[in-house]
Amino acid sequence: MKAVYKGLGLLLVFGLAFGAGLYLFDSRLPEPAQPAASAGDSGNRLVRDGIAVEFSVQPVDGGVPTEGMFADLRFRLSDAASGQPLAGQVPGAWLDPATGNDDPQTACRSRIGLYLKGLPGVRPLLDLTSYYLLILNQDPSITVVDPLTSVGGVTSMLTRIPLRGAPMDWVASPAERRLYVSMPEAGEVAVIDAERFQVLAGIPAGERPVRLALQPDGRYLWVGNDASGEAGSGVTVIDTATLKTVLQTDTGRGHHEIAFSADSRHAFVSSREAGTLTVFDVATLSRLREIRSGPHPLGVALSPLSGAVYVSDGEAGTLSVIDASSLEMRKTIPVGRGIGPLAFAPDGRHGFVLNTADNTATVIDAASDEVVHRLEVAAEPYQIAFTRAFAYVRGLASPKVSMIDLASLGKGREPGVLGFEAGPAAPRLAGNLPLASSLAPAGDDAALFVVNPVDNTTYFYMEGMNAPMSGYLNRGHTARAATVVPRSLRELEPGLFGARVRLPAAGRLDVAFLLNQPQIAHCFGLEVRADPERQRRRATLRVEYLVDGHGVVAGAPFTLRFRLLQGDADLPRAGVADLRVRYFLAPSSQPREVAAQEVGEGIYEAPVELEQAGAYYLHVGADSLGLKFGDLPYLALRARPAGGR
Repeated sequence: MKAVYKGLGLLLVFGLAFGAGLYLFDSRLPEPAQPAASAGDSGNRLVRDGIAVEFSVQPVDGGVPTEGMFADLRFRLSDAASGQPLAGQVPGAWLDPATGNDDPQTACRSRIGLYLKGLPGVRPLLDLTSYYLLILNQDPSITVVDPLTSVGGVTSMLTRIPLRGAPMDWVASPAERRLYVSMPEAGEVAVIDAERFQVLAGIPAGERPVRLALQPDGRYLWVGNDASGEAGSGVTVIDTATLKTVLQTDTGRGHHEIAFSADSRHAFVSSREAGTLTVFDVATLSRLREIRSGPHPLGVALSPLSGAVYVSDGEAGTLSVIDASSLEMRKTIPVGRGIGPLAFAPDGRHGFVLNTADNTATVIDAASDEVVHRLEVAAEPYQIAFTRAFAYVRGLASPKVSMIDLASLGKGREPGVLGFEAGPAAPRLAGNLPLASSLAPAGDDAALFVVNPVDNTTYFYMEGMNAPMSGYLNRGHTARAATVVPRSLRELEPGLFGARVRLPAAGRLDVAFLLNQPQIAHCFGLEVRADPERQRRRATLRVEYLVDGHGVVAGAPFTLRFRLLQGDADLPRAGVADLRVRYFLAPSSQPREVAAQEVGEGIYEAPVELEQAGAYYLHVGADSLGLKFGDLPYLALRARPAGGR
């Protein structure tokens, strides 16, 4: 297994690691089907190998597709003969300007191959196999990062979302493409549009709203209120459709953790100081039962496999097992004093209980409700996250992240425990840590983002590597937690896959589509109308890099030459005295800046020192023009070793 992960990691070194989908298929993409006599084939419908693929686009606000507009892209997959939907697939899609090639489908296959290689400077206008990285800051804000277009933290920030108060916890609703953020001091929950990255609303959510939990069916958002006194300490329930509060009730003093039955029938709310677990009937929002599971309940989690709720008690050192249907106590499992955080792997089979006092993770088998492992992990473990293959445990007193191989778990086995360093120092040195997790599984199920609040960097780790591949420095803010918002295609109903996107450019676009099994690679056409206002803004200034595509030799003198053009007529923009070039070596070197001098009308040169071999990214900026680094397109340049290729 380790060798397989290492091989995948090498494939992804220059950027494919940041994509949400990993497509394992023969690099020789299937030849385009020859034109066949099929009455159903058209510009938006393809029939190949017995599979029908229908493409459609619908602007969210109606009308015709226009650049800058949000639109729903849809791909319907079905059996060509029977019409039955082809469910459970993982298709990929990319948008880019049409090539105008005489053989468009051959050019399309070549493009898809380049997209999958993830080469520096070779990326589409829109990648629907990827995701956004969101970083929760200590100040009232969230940083949005586009990993595909950012390297080394210099061009990483796509945008910043301001909040009304410092954030503490968050939870995402993939179906609604929303993000909910608790702000204890403001007494609100912020509702964020995860498509436009804008705050839609601030909902009053009781006194000190801290923990957030979303029901499995997405209907209600539950908010834990950590009020200082008895009054106000409980839960607030918000209807996600109306964004109105439907319940606010006290459950007892102390911090509250929240879990749900798999069918969203019951909600379970712990009250740490009161020593209770309150059970609610979700349909009526009424209180059903109050269970005393121990004097100091700390963690609450449900296993859908066993149909039980598990409550860890740090003072008693026990794990209570409560039937999620009958609400009766099944069993009490002795684990050890000091236990707290609790979570189950995605399949619900194995639960992990962290013990901050003795630096261990106890593994429970939900099939038998027995302890099967007690593993040493990072010092003072306090957070846990899962990918398909591993459980990741973060410690407060160490920069190390422990990795537990899920496939190696089981009675009588010796689990594999690995680890890697995520930053230079232990998270506890930063202080003021939120409840939101510093661990965020990436979209491809084989990678992880880890926030180190001490050096303000979010590290990207690919399974199989010895150390993180790269890091994102959160300049201007203090990183505390991370989560991932997918922008990949989702299965909306059996056989129907789609995504809501902002149409990136006007003109004729190719919508490249890839299906792995059977292997289908095809480009559909999409005509996007120009937005006059965007055209006007775009016409103000543009850059043209006067560099050939063969790269340069590392260590050899190199002068970057580029032209600034302005207006619809592309007139030279001359006389810019404070023009500068910022550049850095991917993936994470410190950026360097150098002044550019005008050598012709609108033509500028800047001496750039490319000392090491590798991929460099270069940006142009000028304060006098209000031109920030990243406002204009960047140049990706490869420096090859002296005497090498």
